[in-house]
Amino acid sequence: MSALTWIATGSLAAWGWLLLGQGFFWRTDVGLPPRTPPADWPAVAVVVPARDEAEVLPMSLPSLLAQDYPGPLEIFLVDDGSADGTGELARALAGEHGGPPLTVASPGEPAPGWTGKLWAVRHGMALALDRTDAEYLLLTDADIAHGPDSLRELVAAARSGGLDLVSQMARLRVTTFWERMIVPAFVYFFAQLYPFRRVNRPGGRTAAAAGGCVLLRRDAALRAGVPESIRQAVIDDVSLARAVRRSGGRIWLGLADRVESVRPYPGLGPLWRMVSRSAYAQLLHNPLLLAATVAGLAVVYLAPPVAVVAGALTGSVVPLVCGGLAWAVMAGTYAPMLRYYRQPLWLAPLLPVTGLLYLLMTVDSAVQHHRGRGAAWKGRTYARPEAAP
Repeated sequence: MSALTWIATGSLAAWGWLLLGQGFFWRTDVGLPPRTPPADWPAVAVVVPARDEAEVLPMSLPSLLAQDYPGPLEIFLVDDGSADGTGELARALAGEHGGPPLTVASPGEPAPGWTGKLWAVRHGMALALDRTDAEYLLLTDADIAHGPDSLRELVAAARSGGLDLVSQMARLRVTTFWERMIVPAFVYFFAQLYPFRRVNRPGGRTAAAAGGCVLLRRDAALRAGVPESIRQAVIDDVSLARAVRRSGGRIWLGLADRVESVRPYPGLGPLWRMVSRSAYAQLLHNPLLLAATVAGLAVVYLAPPVAVVAGALTGSVVPLVCGGLAWAVMAGTYAPMLRYYRQPLWLAPLLPVTGLLYLLMTVDSAVQHHRGRGAAWKGRTYARPEAAP
């Protein structure tokens, strides 16, 4: 057998396993679990870390101020050293829209060993726990807009299922060409790494959350020691879920219907930076894991179309058939995510192109790290955790 035949059959075998053995990651029907309204609605404190978010805040903060929540509710927006007037704008929006009380605070520069977002979350959580008797904390990003019943549904799901952490993957914006190429695949790859059904299995080993929308029980946060226990994490949402699960908490993760990101990504550059800033951290800054990942991406996503083209040109039937079948399974598993994002299905066969872009982003993430610019975001660059003070 030729090397091309071996690679094509290996790719087909990999896609057979991904289709049936990876927690049915490709299905998009994981919505909030069954829930009934509680007899008494618990108090909730919303914590919003924000750094230079004046562009998106007028589209997101009013949705929090307009929450139709029957219980006590208070919002804490932590202005993390913004230079664009984020804090002043937040106060102005609260004055214009009314709603629950809004506190705007600033924690100053992060202490050594802390990432900026988690430093802001720490400050917001401390204020919320000190000033309120909130049973739940809603940790949400400044670019996330919530439907009017979003918080009510999250609390009902947590109470009904006895869940300590309920997280929804916000529907990201998909308008421009590059958003269509990159964004649905971003969620598809995330679900492939952390299949939602495995995350939601009681006592399961897989743990993950989506940082844009996390409802966290107060007692679970204290028991897990967050955010102090994950203060160096660049991928803070997954680290948060792991900390809660390790401490005995029950977690849940799924796709959102009425929680959306309003952040625009007008070109490839911003999307590239979004992925590459944390890709190497996901691989634990390990060159061997990087090499294995690059090889895996090449075999799984690039080999099928290469095998089809090479098989057609050389008349090799096995690579042509195996590559074609693998490519078909790849496109078929991607189609549900495209439907979820209301995108045309002709994008599904183009997933190998997006896979190549993600491969290059991952390599670039490692290169930037070794140049001392890894995990850079909004003017800050973070060291690898074991090198942090």
